[in-house]
Amino acid sequence: MSCACQVFILTYLQYMASKRSFPTALTVVMIVIVLAAGATWLIPPGKYDRLEFQTVHFLLHSSQSGDQALPANQRTLDSLGIKIRFGKFQKGDIRKPIAVPNSYHPVSRNPQGITSILEAPFKGLYDSSDIVFFVLICGGFISLFYESGALEKGIRSIAHRMKGREKWLIVVFTFLFSLGGSSYGMAEETLAFYPLLVPVFVAAGYDMIIPAGVIYAGSNIGTMAAVTCPFSVILASDVAGVNWTVGTTGRIILFVFCTGITIFYLLWYAARIKKDPSKSLVLRYDGQVPSRFPVSEQTEPTPLSIRDKGVLLLFGATFILLIVGVVGLDWWLLEMSTLFFASSLFLALIVRMKEKVFVEKIIKGAEGLLSVAVIIGMARGVTIILNEGQISDSILFYSANLTHGMSAALFILMILLLYLILSIFISSSSGMAVLTMPIIAPLGQLIGMGNEHIVNAYILGMGIMNVISPTGLALPSIAMVNVSYKTWLRFSMPLMILLTLISVLFLVISVSFFK
Repeated sequence: MSCACQVFILTYLQYMASKRSFPTALTVVMIVIVLAAGATWLIPPGKYDRLEFQTVHFLLHSSQSGDQALPANQRTLDSLGIKIRFGKFQKGDIRKPIAVPNSYHPVSRNPQGITSILEAPFKGLYDSSDIVFFVLICGGFISLFYESGALEKGIRSIAHRMKGREKWLIVVFTFLFSLGGSSYGMAEETLAFYPLLVPVFVAAGYDMIIPAGVIYAGSNIGTMAAVTCPFSVILASDVAGVNWTVGTTGRIILFVFCTGITIFYLLWYAARIKKDPSKSLVLRYDGQVPSRFPVSEQTEPTPLSIRDKGVLLLFGATFILLIVGVVGLDWWLLEMSTLFFASSLFLALIVRMKEKVFVEKIIKGAEGLLSVAVIIGMARGVTIILNEGQISDSILFYSANLTHGMSAALFILMILLLYLILSIFISSSSGMAVLTMPIIAPLGQLIGMGNEHIVNAYILGMGIMNVISPTGLALPSIAMVNVSYKTWLRFSMPLMILLTLISVLFLVISVSFFK
């Protein structure tokens, strides 16, 4: 029943995409919340036991009979069938509770009704307040830089210099975002780049789909073909009990191939609308949509003053420090928000901005991205509905049971399908890893399959579905460029089909020749 319910969601979205009228992003999220709530009435509830690292002395085992403190050592992990080296807990590589294999048990039904549905978006906003505030401060930050005038001059200069070579903007930026996704899991922080790149691509003569494709599809393809991402490849490998370097060569090949396919698809679409603007999917389905970020009508570049150069230097340094902080200093949303706020204060000092203007522009910029922040929070409500309805583990349990007795090739394709489905409701790569890997990995071992193949199926399944999943970053990303979900589905479905075929071939060849 779980598979039928989840497949119905995709079928419904495809059906709606064929209609003239299509619901807004917020409505799409509410539809998924309602369907998730409906599933809590149909799917038998249940849970796996959880094991969580507490101190160097004990592990907390949460089971049907209650919480129990167990010795913190490798013997405890082995006795529970958890094939993870204890050192991974000690180093802090695994911070979330791990599902205990073969511990699934029924629990009391807690179906989610109308009240739960209405509360879910607000619980999601509370639960994702860190990213909500990050998006709002990002809006204020960009608003201030546009107020200085320097950013607009810089964009015009770039557009003028790249005239006739606009396609290289697509090639270079798509590769960089894909590399960020593959290397360190670039995801939420990509939202900060839309205000910078949307005006650049619009000034180059492209529609709003191109920046969404370059930034969101680029980073997402990178995480789909991740090589060293700590939140997916490394974490999932640790939980599955395999060294993350196993299978690296294949993942590098996959990264190059998938990134190349994505760049080619974006270049094809860009050339198509350059030749005939009426072929633009944005123009066809959304009309003349305004940009959320100022785009100058003036095409000729304006000379940059010393003050302008200082402002642009501060702007570039902010994004360089952002990347350095995330990659090397373990920064996350709090630190990134603080960085943007500090940079905003420095800007105000450089341009001698009055306090009243500073506050007005911060608030105005936040207002411009308020809908994006709300979408992010509401999408988190889907996971909350499933967790409170006690069916997240049930979906995994019943789906995993379907794979018993299959050949290696069929098994790995069923695992890919499983992750495609689960990704609709569980958008967190780390959350997916700690929930599913302890359960799925032993199933592959029963047929003599290396766990690196399970890890590959996991990252591919999540990556493919996240291209269009309404519970991930797809809706906030297209909201940044002000296009509809229908337009994004029309644009991304051919790419998604191509990536699915590539993934199927990669997995079947891997398990057939590299067991």
